[in-house]
Amino acid sequence: MSETGEALFAAPAPVAKPDPPAPAAPSAKPTTPPTTKPLRNERLPAAERPVATVAVDVNLAHLDRTFDYQVPEQLAADAVPGARVRVRFAGRLVDGFVLAREDTSEHEGRLGWLEKVVSPEPVLGPELAGLCRAVADRYAGTLADVLRLAVPPRHARVEAETPPERPAPRAPAQHGWGAYPRGPALLEALADGRGAHAVWQALPGEDWPTRLAEAAATTAAGGRSAVIVVPDRRDLDRVQAACEAVAGADAVVALAADLGPAERYRRWLAVARGDVRIVVGTRASAFAPVRDPGLIAVWDDGDDSHAEPRAPYPHARDVAMTRAHRDGAALLVAGFARTAEAALLVASGWAHDVVADRATVRARGPRVTAIGEDDRQLMRDPAARAARVPSVAFEAARAALTAGAPVLVQVPRRGYLPAVACGNCREPARCRRCAGPLALPSHGDAAAPTCRWCGHPDPGYRCGACGSPRLRALAVGSERTAEELGRSFPQTVVRTSGGGSAVLDHVPAGPALVVATPGAEPVAEGGYGAALLLDGAVLLARPELRAGEETLRRWFGAAALVRPAPEGGRVVVLADSANAAVQALVRWDPVGHAATELAARTDLALPPAMRMAAVDGPPTAVADLLAALPETVEVLGPVELPPGTKLPGAEERTEGAERCLVRVPRTEGRTLARELHAAQAVRSARKEREPVRVLLDPLDPL
Repeated sequence: MSETGEALFAAPAPVAKPDPPAPAAPSAKPTTPPTTKPLRNERLPAAERPVATVAVDVNLAHLDRTFDYQVPEQLAADAVPGARVRVRFAGRLVDGFVLAREDTSEHEGRLGWLEKVVSPEPVLGPELAGLCRAVADRYAGTLADVLRLAVPPRHARVEAETPPERPAPRAPAQHGWGAYPRGPALLEALADGRGAHAVWQALPGEDWPTRLAEAAATTAAGGRSAVIVVPDRRDLDRVQAACEAVAGADAVVALAADLGPAERYRRWLAVARGDVRIVVGTRASAFAPVRDPGLIAVWDDGDDSHAEPRAPYPHARDVAMTRAHRDGAALLVAGFARTAEAALLVASGWAHDVVADRATVRARGPRVTAIGEDDRQLMRDPAARAARVPSVAFEAARAALTAGAPVLVQVPRRGYLPAVACGNCREPARCRRCAGPLALPSHGDAAAPTCRWCGHPDPGYRCGACGSPRLRALAVGSERTAEELGRSFPQTVVRTSGGGSAVLDHVPAGPALVVATPGAEPVAEGGYGAALLLDGAVLLARPELRAGEETLRRWFGAAALVRPAPEGGRVVVLADSANAAVQALVRWDPVGHAATELAARTDLALPPAMRMAAVDGPPTAVADLLAALPETVEVLGPVELPPGTKLPGAEERTEGAERCLVRVPRTEGRTLARELHAAQAVRSARKEREPVRVLLDPLDPL
């Protein structure tokens, strides 16, 4: 390798970090509502640093700032920076965090007092507080909203526990990054503590949990901490097991929302106290308060589970990027597929590519065949009439089963018949109560069509157009697919994963048909002999900006579980072979597809080439907010949102809500976020009742 690790992953060119927010002028700084004047013999200010700067848990945009309070002498020892406190704000007691202790305050009026120190545990260190402020600024949100995502609720009993001693993590004895020309250089940079930025394209069949574990253990052995963010619990369990095998059972903790409040807080405290240097978790773990972070890794950044559904709606990838920039840590964005956002990191020179050469990709990947979904062609195919798959796919499945290997069947829809129509005139079947789409939930004559919106069954259905009681399938779900394949392969075990049934983590080796919905594909021991990717046109035809990118991500995730072509591995995708996403799957070229997608979005001025914000709300409220923005921004819309959209802060569903899109060049993205926050602050100060939702960089702006 001609490039050395030092030259390849040297620290990027210095980029000016955003200046901390300048303190407001004394005249502009808000006055904390005064409390009852205390008697001098009851409260005395602390002898040292008697002023506490407090982040109050109030998510009103016009109050998104810090407030100064006096520290009573009796609370001086416990009111340390990062401690949870209670203060009186607008006549009521609210929670807050001490951010700093000062000798004086710029506020000229009388200060209120800290009422109580809830816990002296410093749970909000300066690094985490700065990260939360930066994320709030990027997404036009409030610090209070981000703190709720970053710091879990307190459990007093957990804080009083004596934590167990944990041994130092082991360094990996060897690693499997040699298949990637730049892989060893990346590990060298992590061991040296350099802030390398990389986008890793995992090979098909790669043991990616072990590769991430090796990177994390190398970082921890070098004296710094590592955070690995994954989309869901299944991936979390795999990466945690790999980290325990590589670095030691006590060297890693897993953070997830389903742990329960006490256990989650126990593990979070172990991280905050510096007892653990390797953290694995879902999206909230991007804020994990590790000491001296050296690596922030995000696996499968295109998965929508990485997008926070609560305000201010941050994405784990962007949180990781912000943290890597602020802390000088390494960033690793990884996956079998590649997003346009990851492609932009490489194209801009901010990150390096970590990919294998084409010869290695061909040797490790399965053979991929694309079959069109022309109805006339499929109806002439006897295998398609029997099991909804053409003869090519049928033969690939039969060959894999004969060889003793399981076969994966990916079906994009769950249920039995998720969409039905009149068997006579082909009019889509609708509910007579709410006009929602009808579906058949199960097989049998007794099964009545049921509304997918209100759940009301309609056993006496008749078409509203022609009066016919007959129904035909418009779409076939995973349960019906499993039934049809079971009839075609009567001596074969059929397992289902997802789509209303239990999600399987692993399946044993041996002949079996595994029908799974996207994202629920279990790992097969020894790999699948074949994978059938059905109904590709359904995925590609979705009216979304990321339809092609998301479809390819799902296909790569399933195809990567198949054995290599030299071992007989086959993938058959039912989609038009002329489609760009299908061609990328056939060539196994996620890098090229992402580059093409980025170029197309650049030409069309769409994210991530542009910064975009979606503003949702009633028409008058949206127009009022947009009127406060500079004339230089470009406004697209409005368009109506689906009926009954529920907006944050609204007591009931909003009828007639609409969406406007605001876009600016990437260089003006920070200004756009600031202007949107200011506009929200004006509405908040006026106590406007109509809710408006602001989303920066929405996953689906359409």
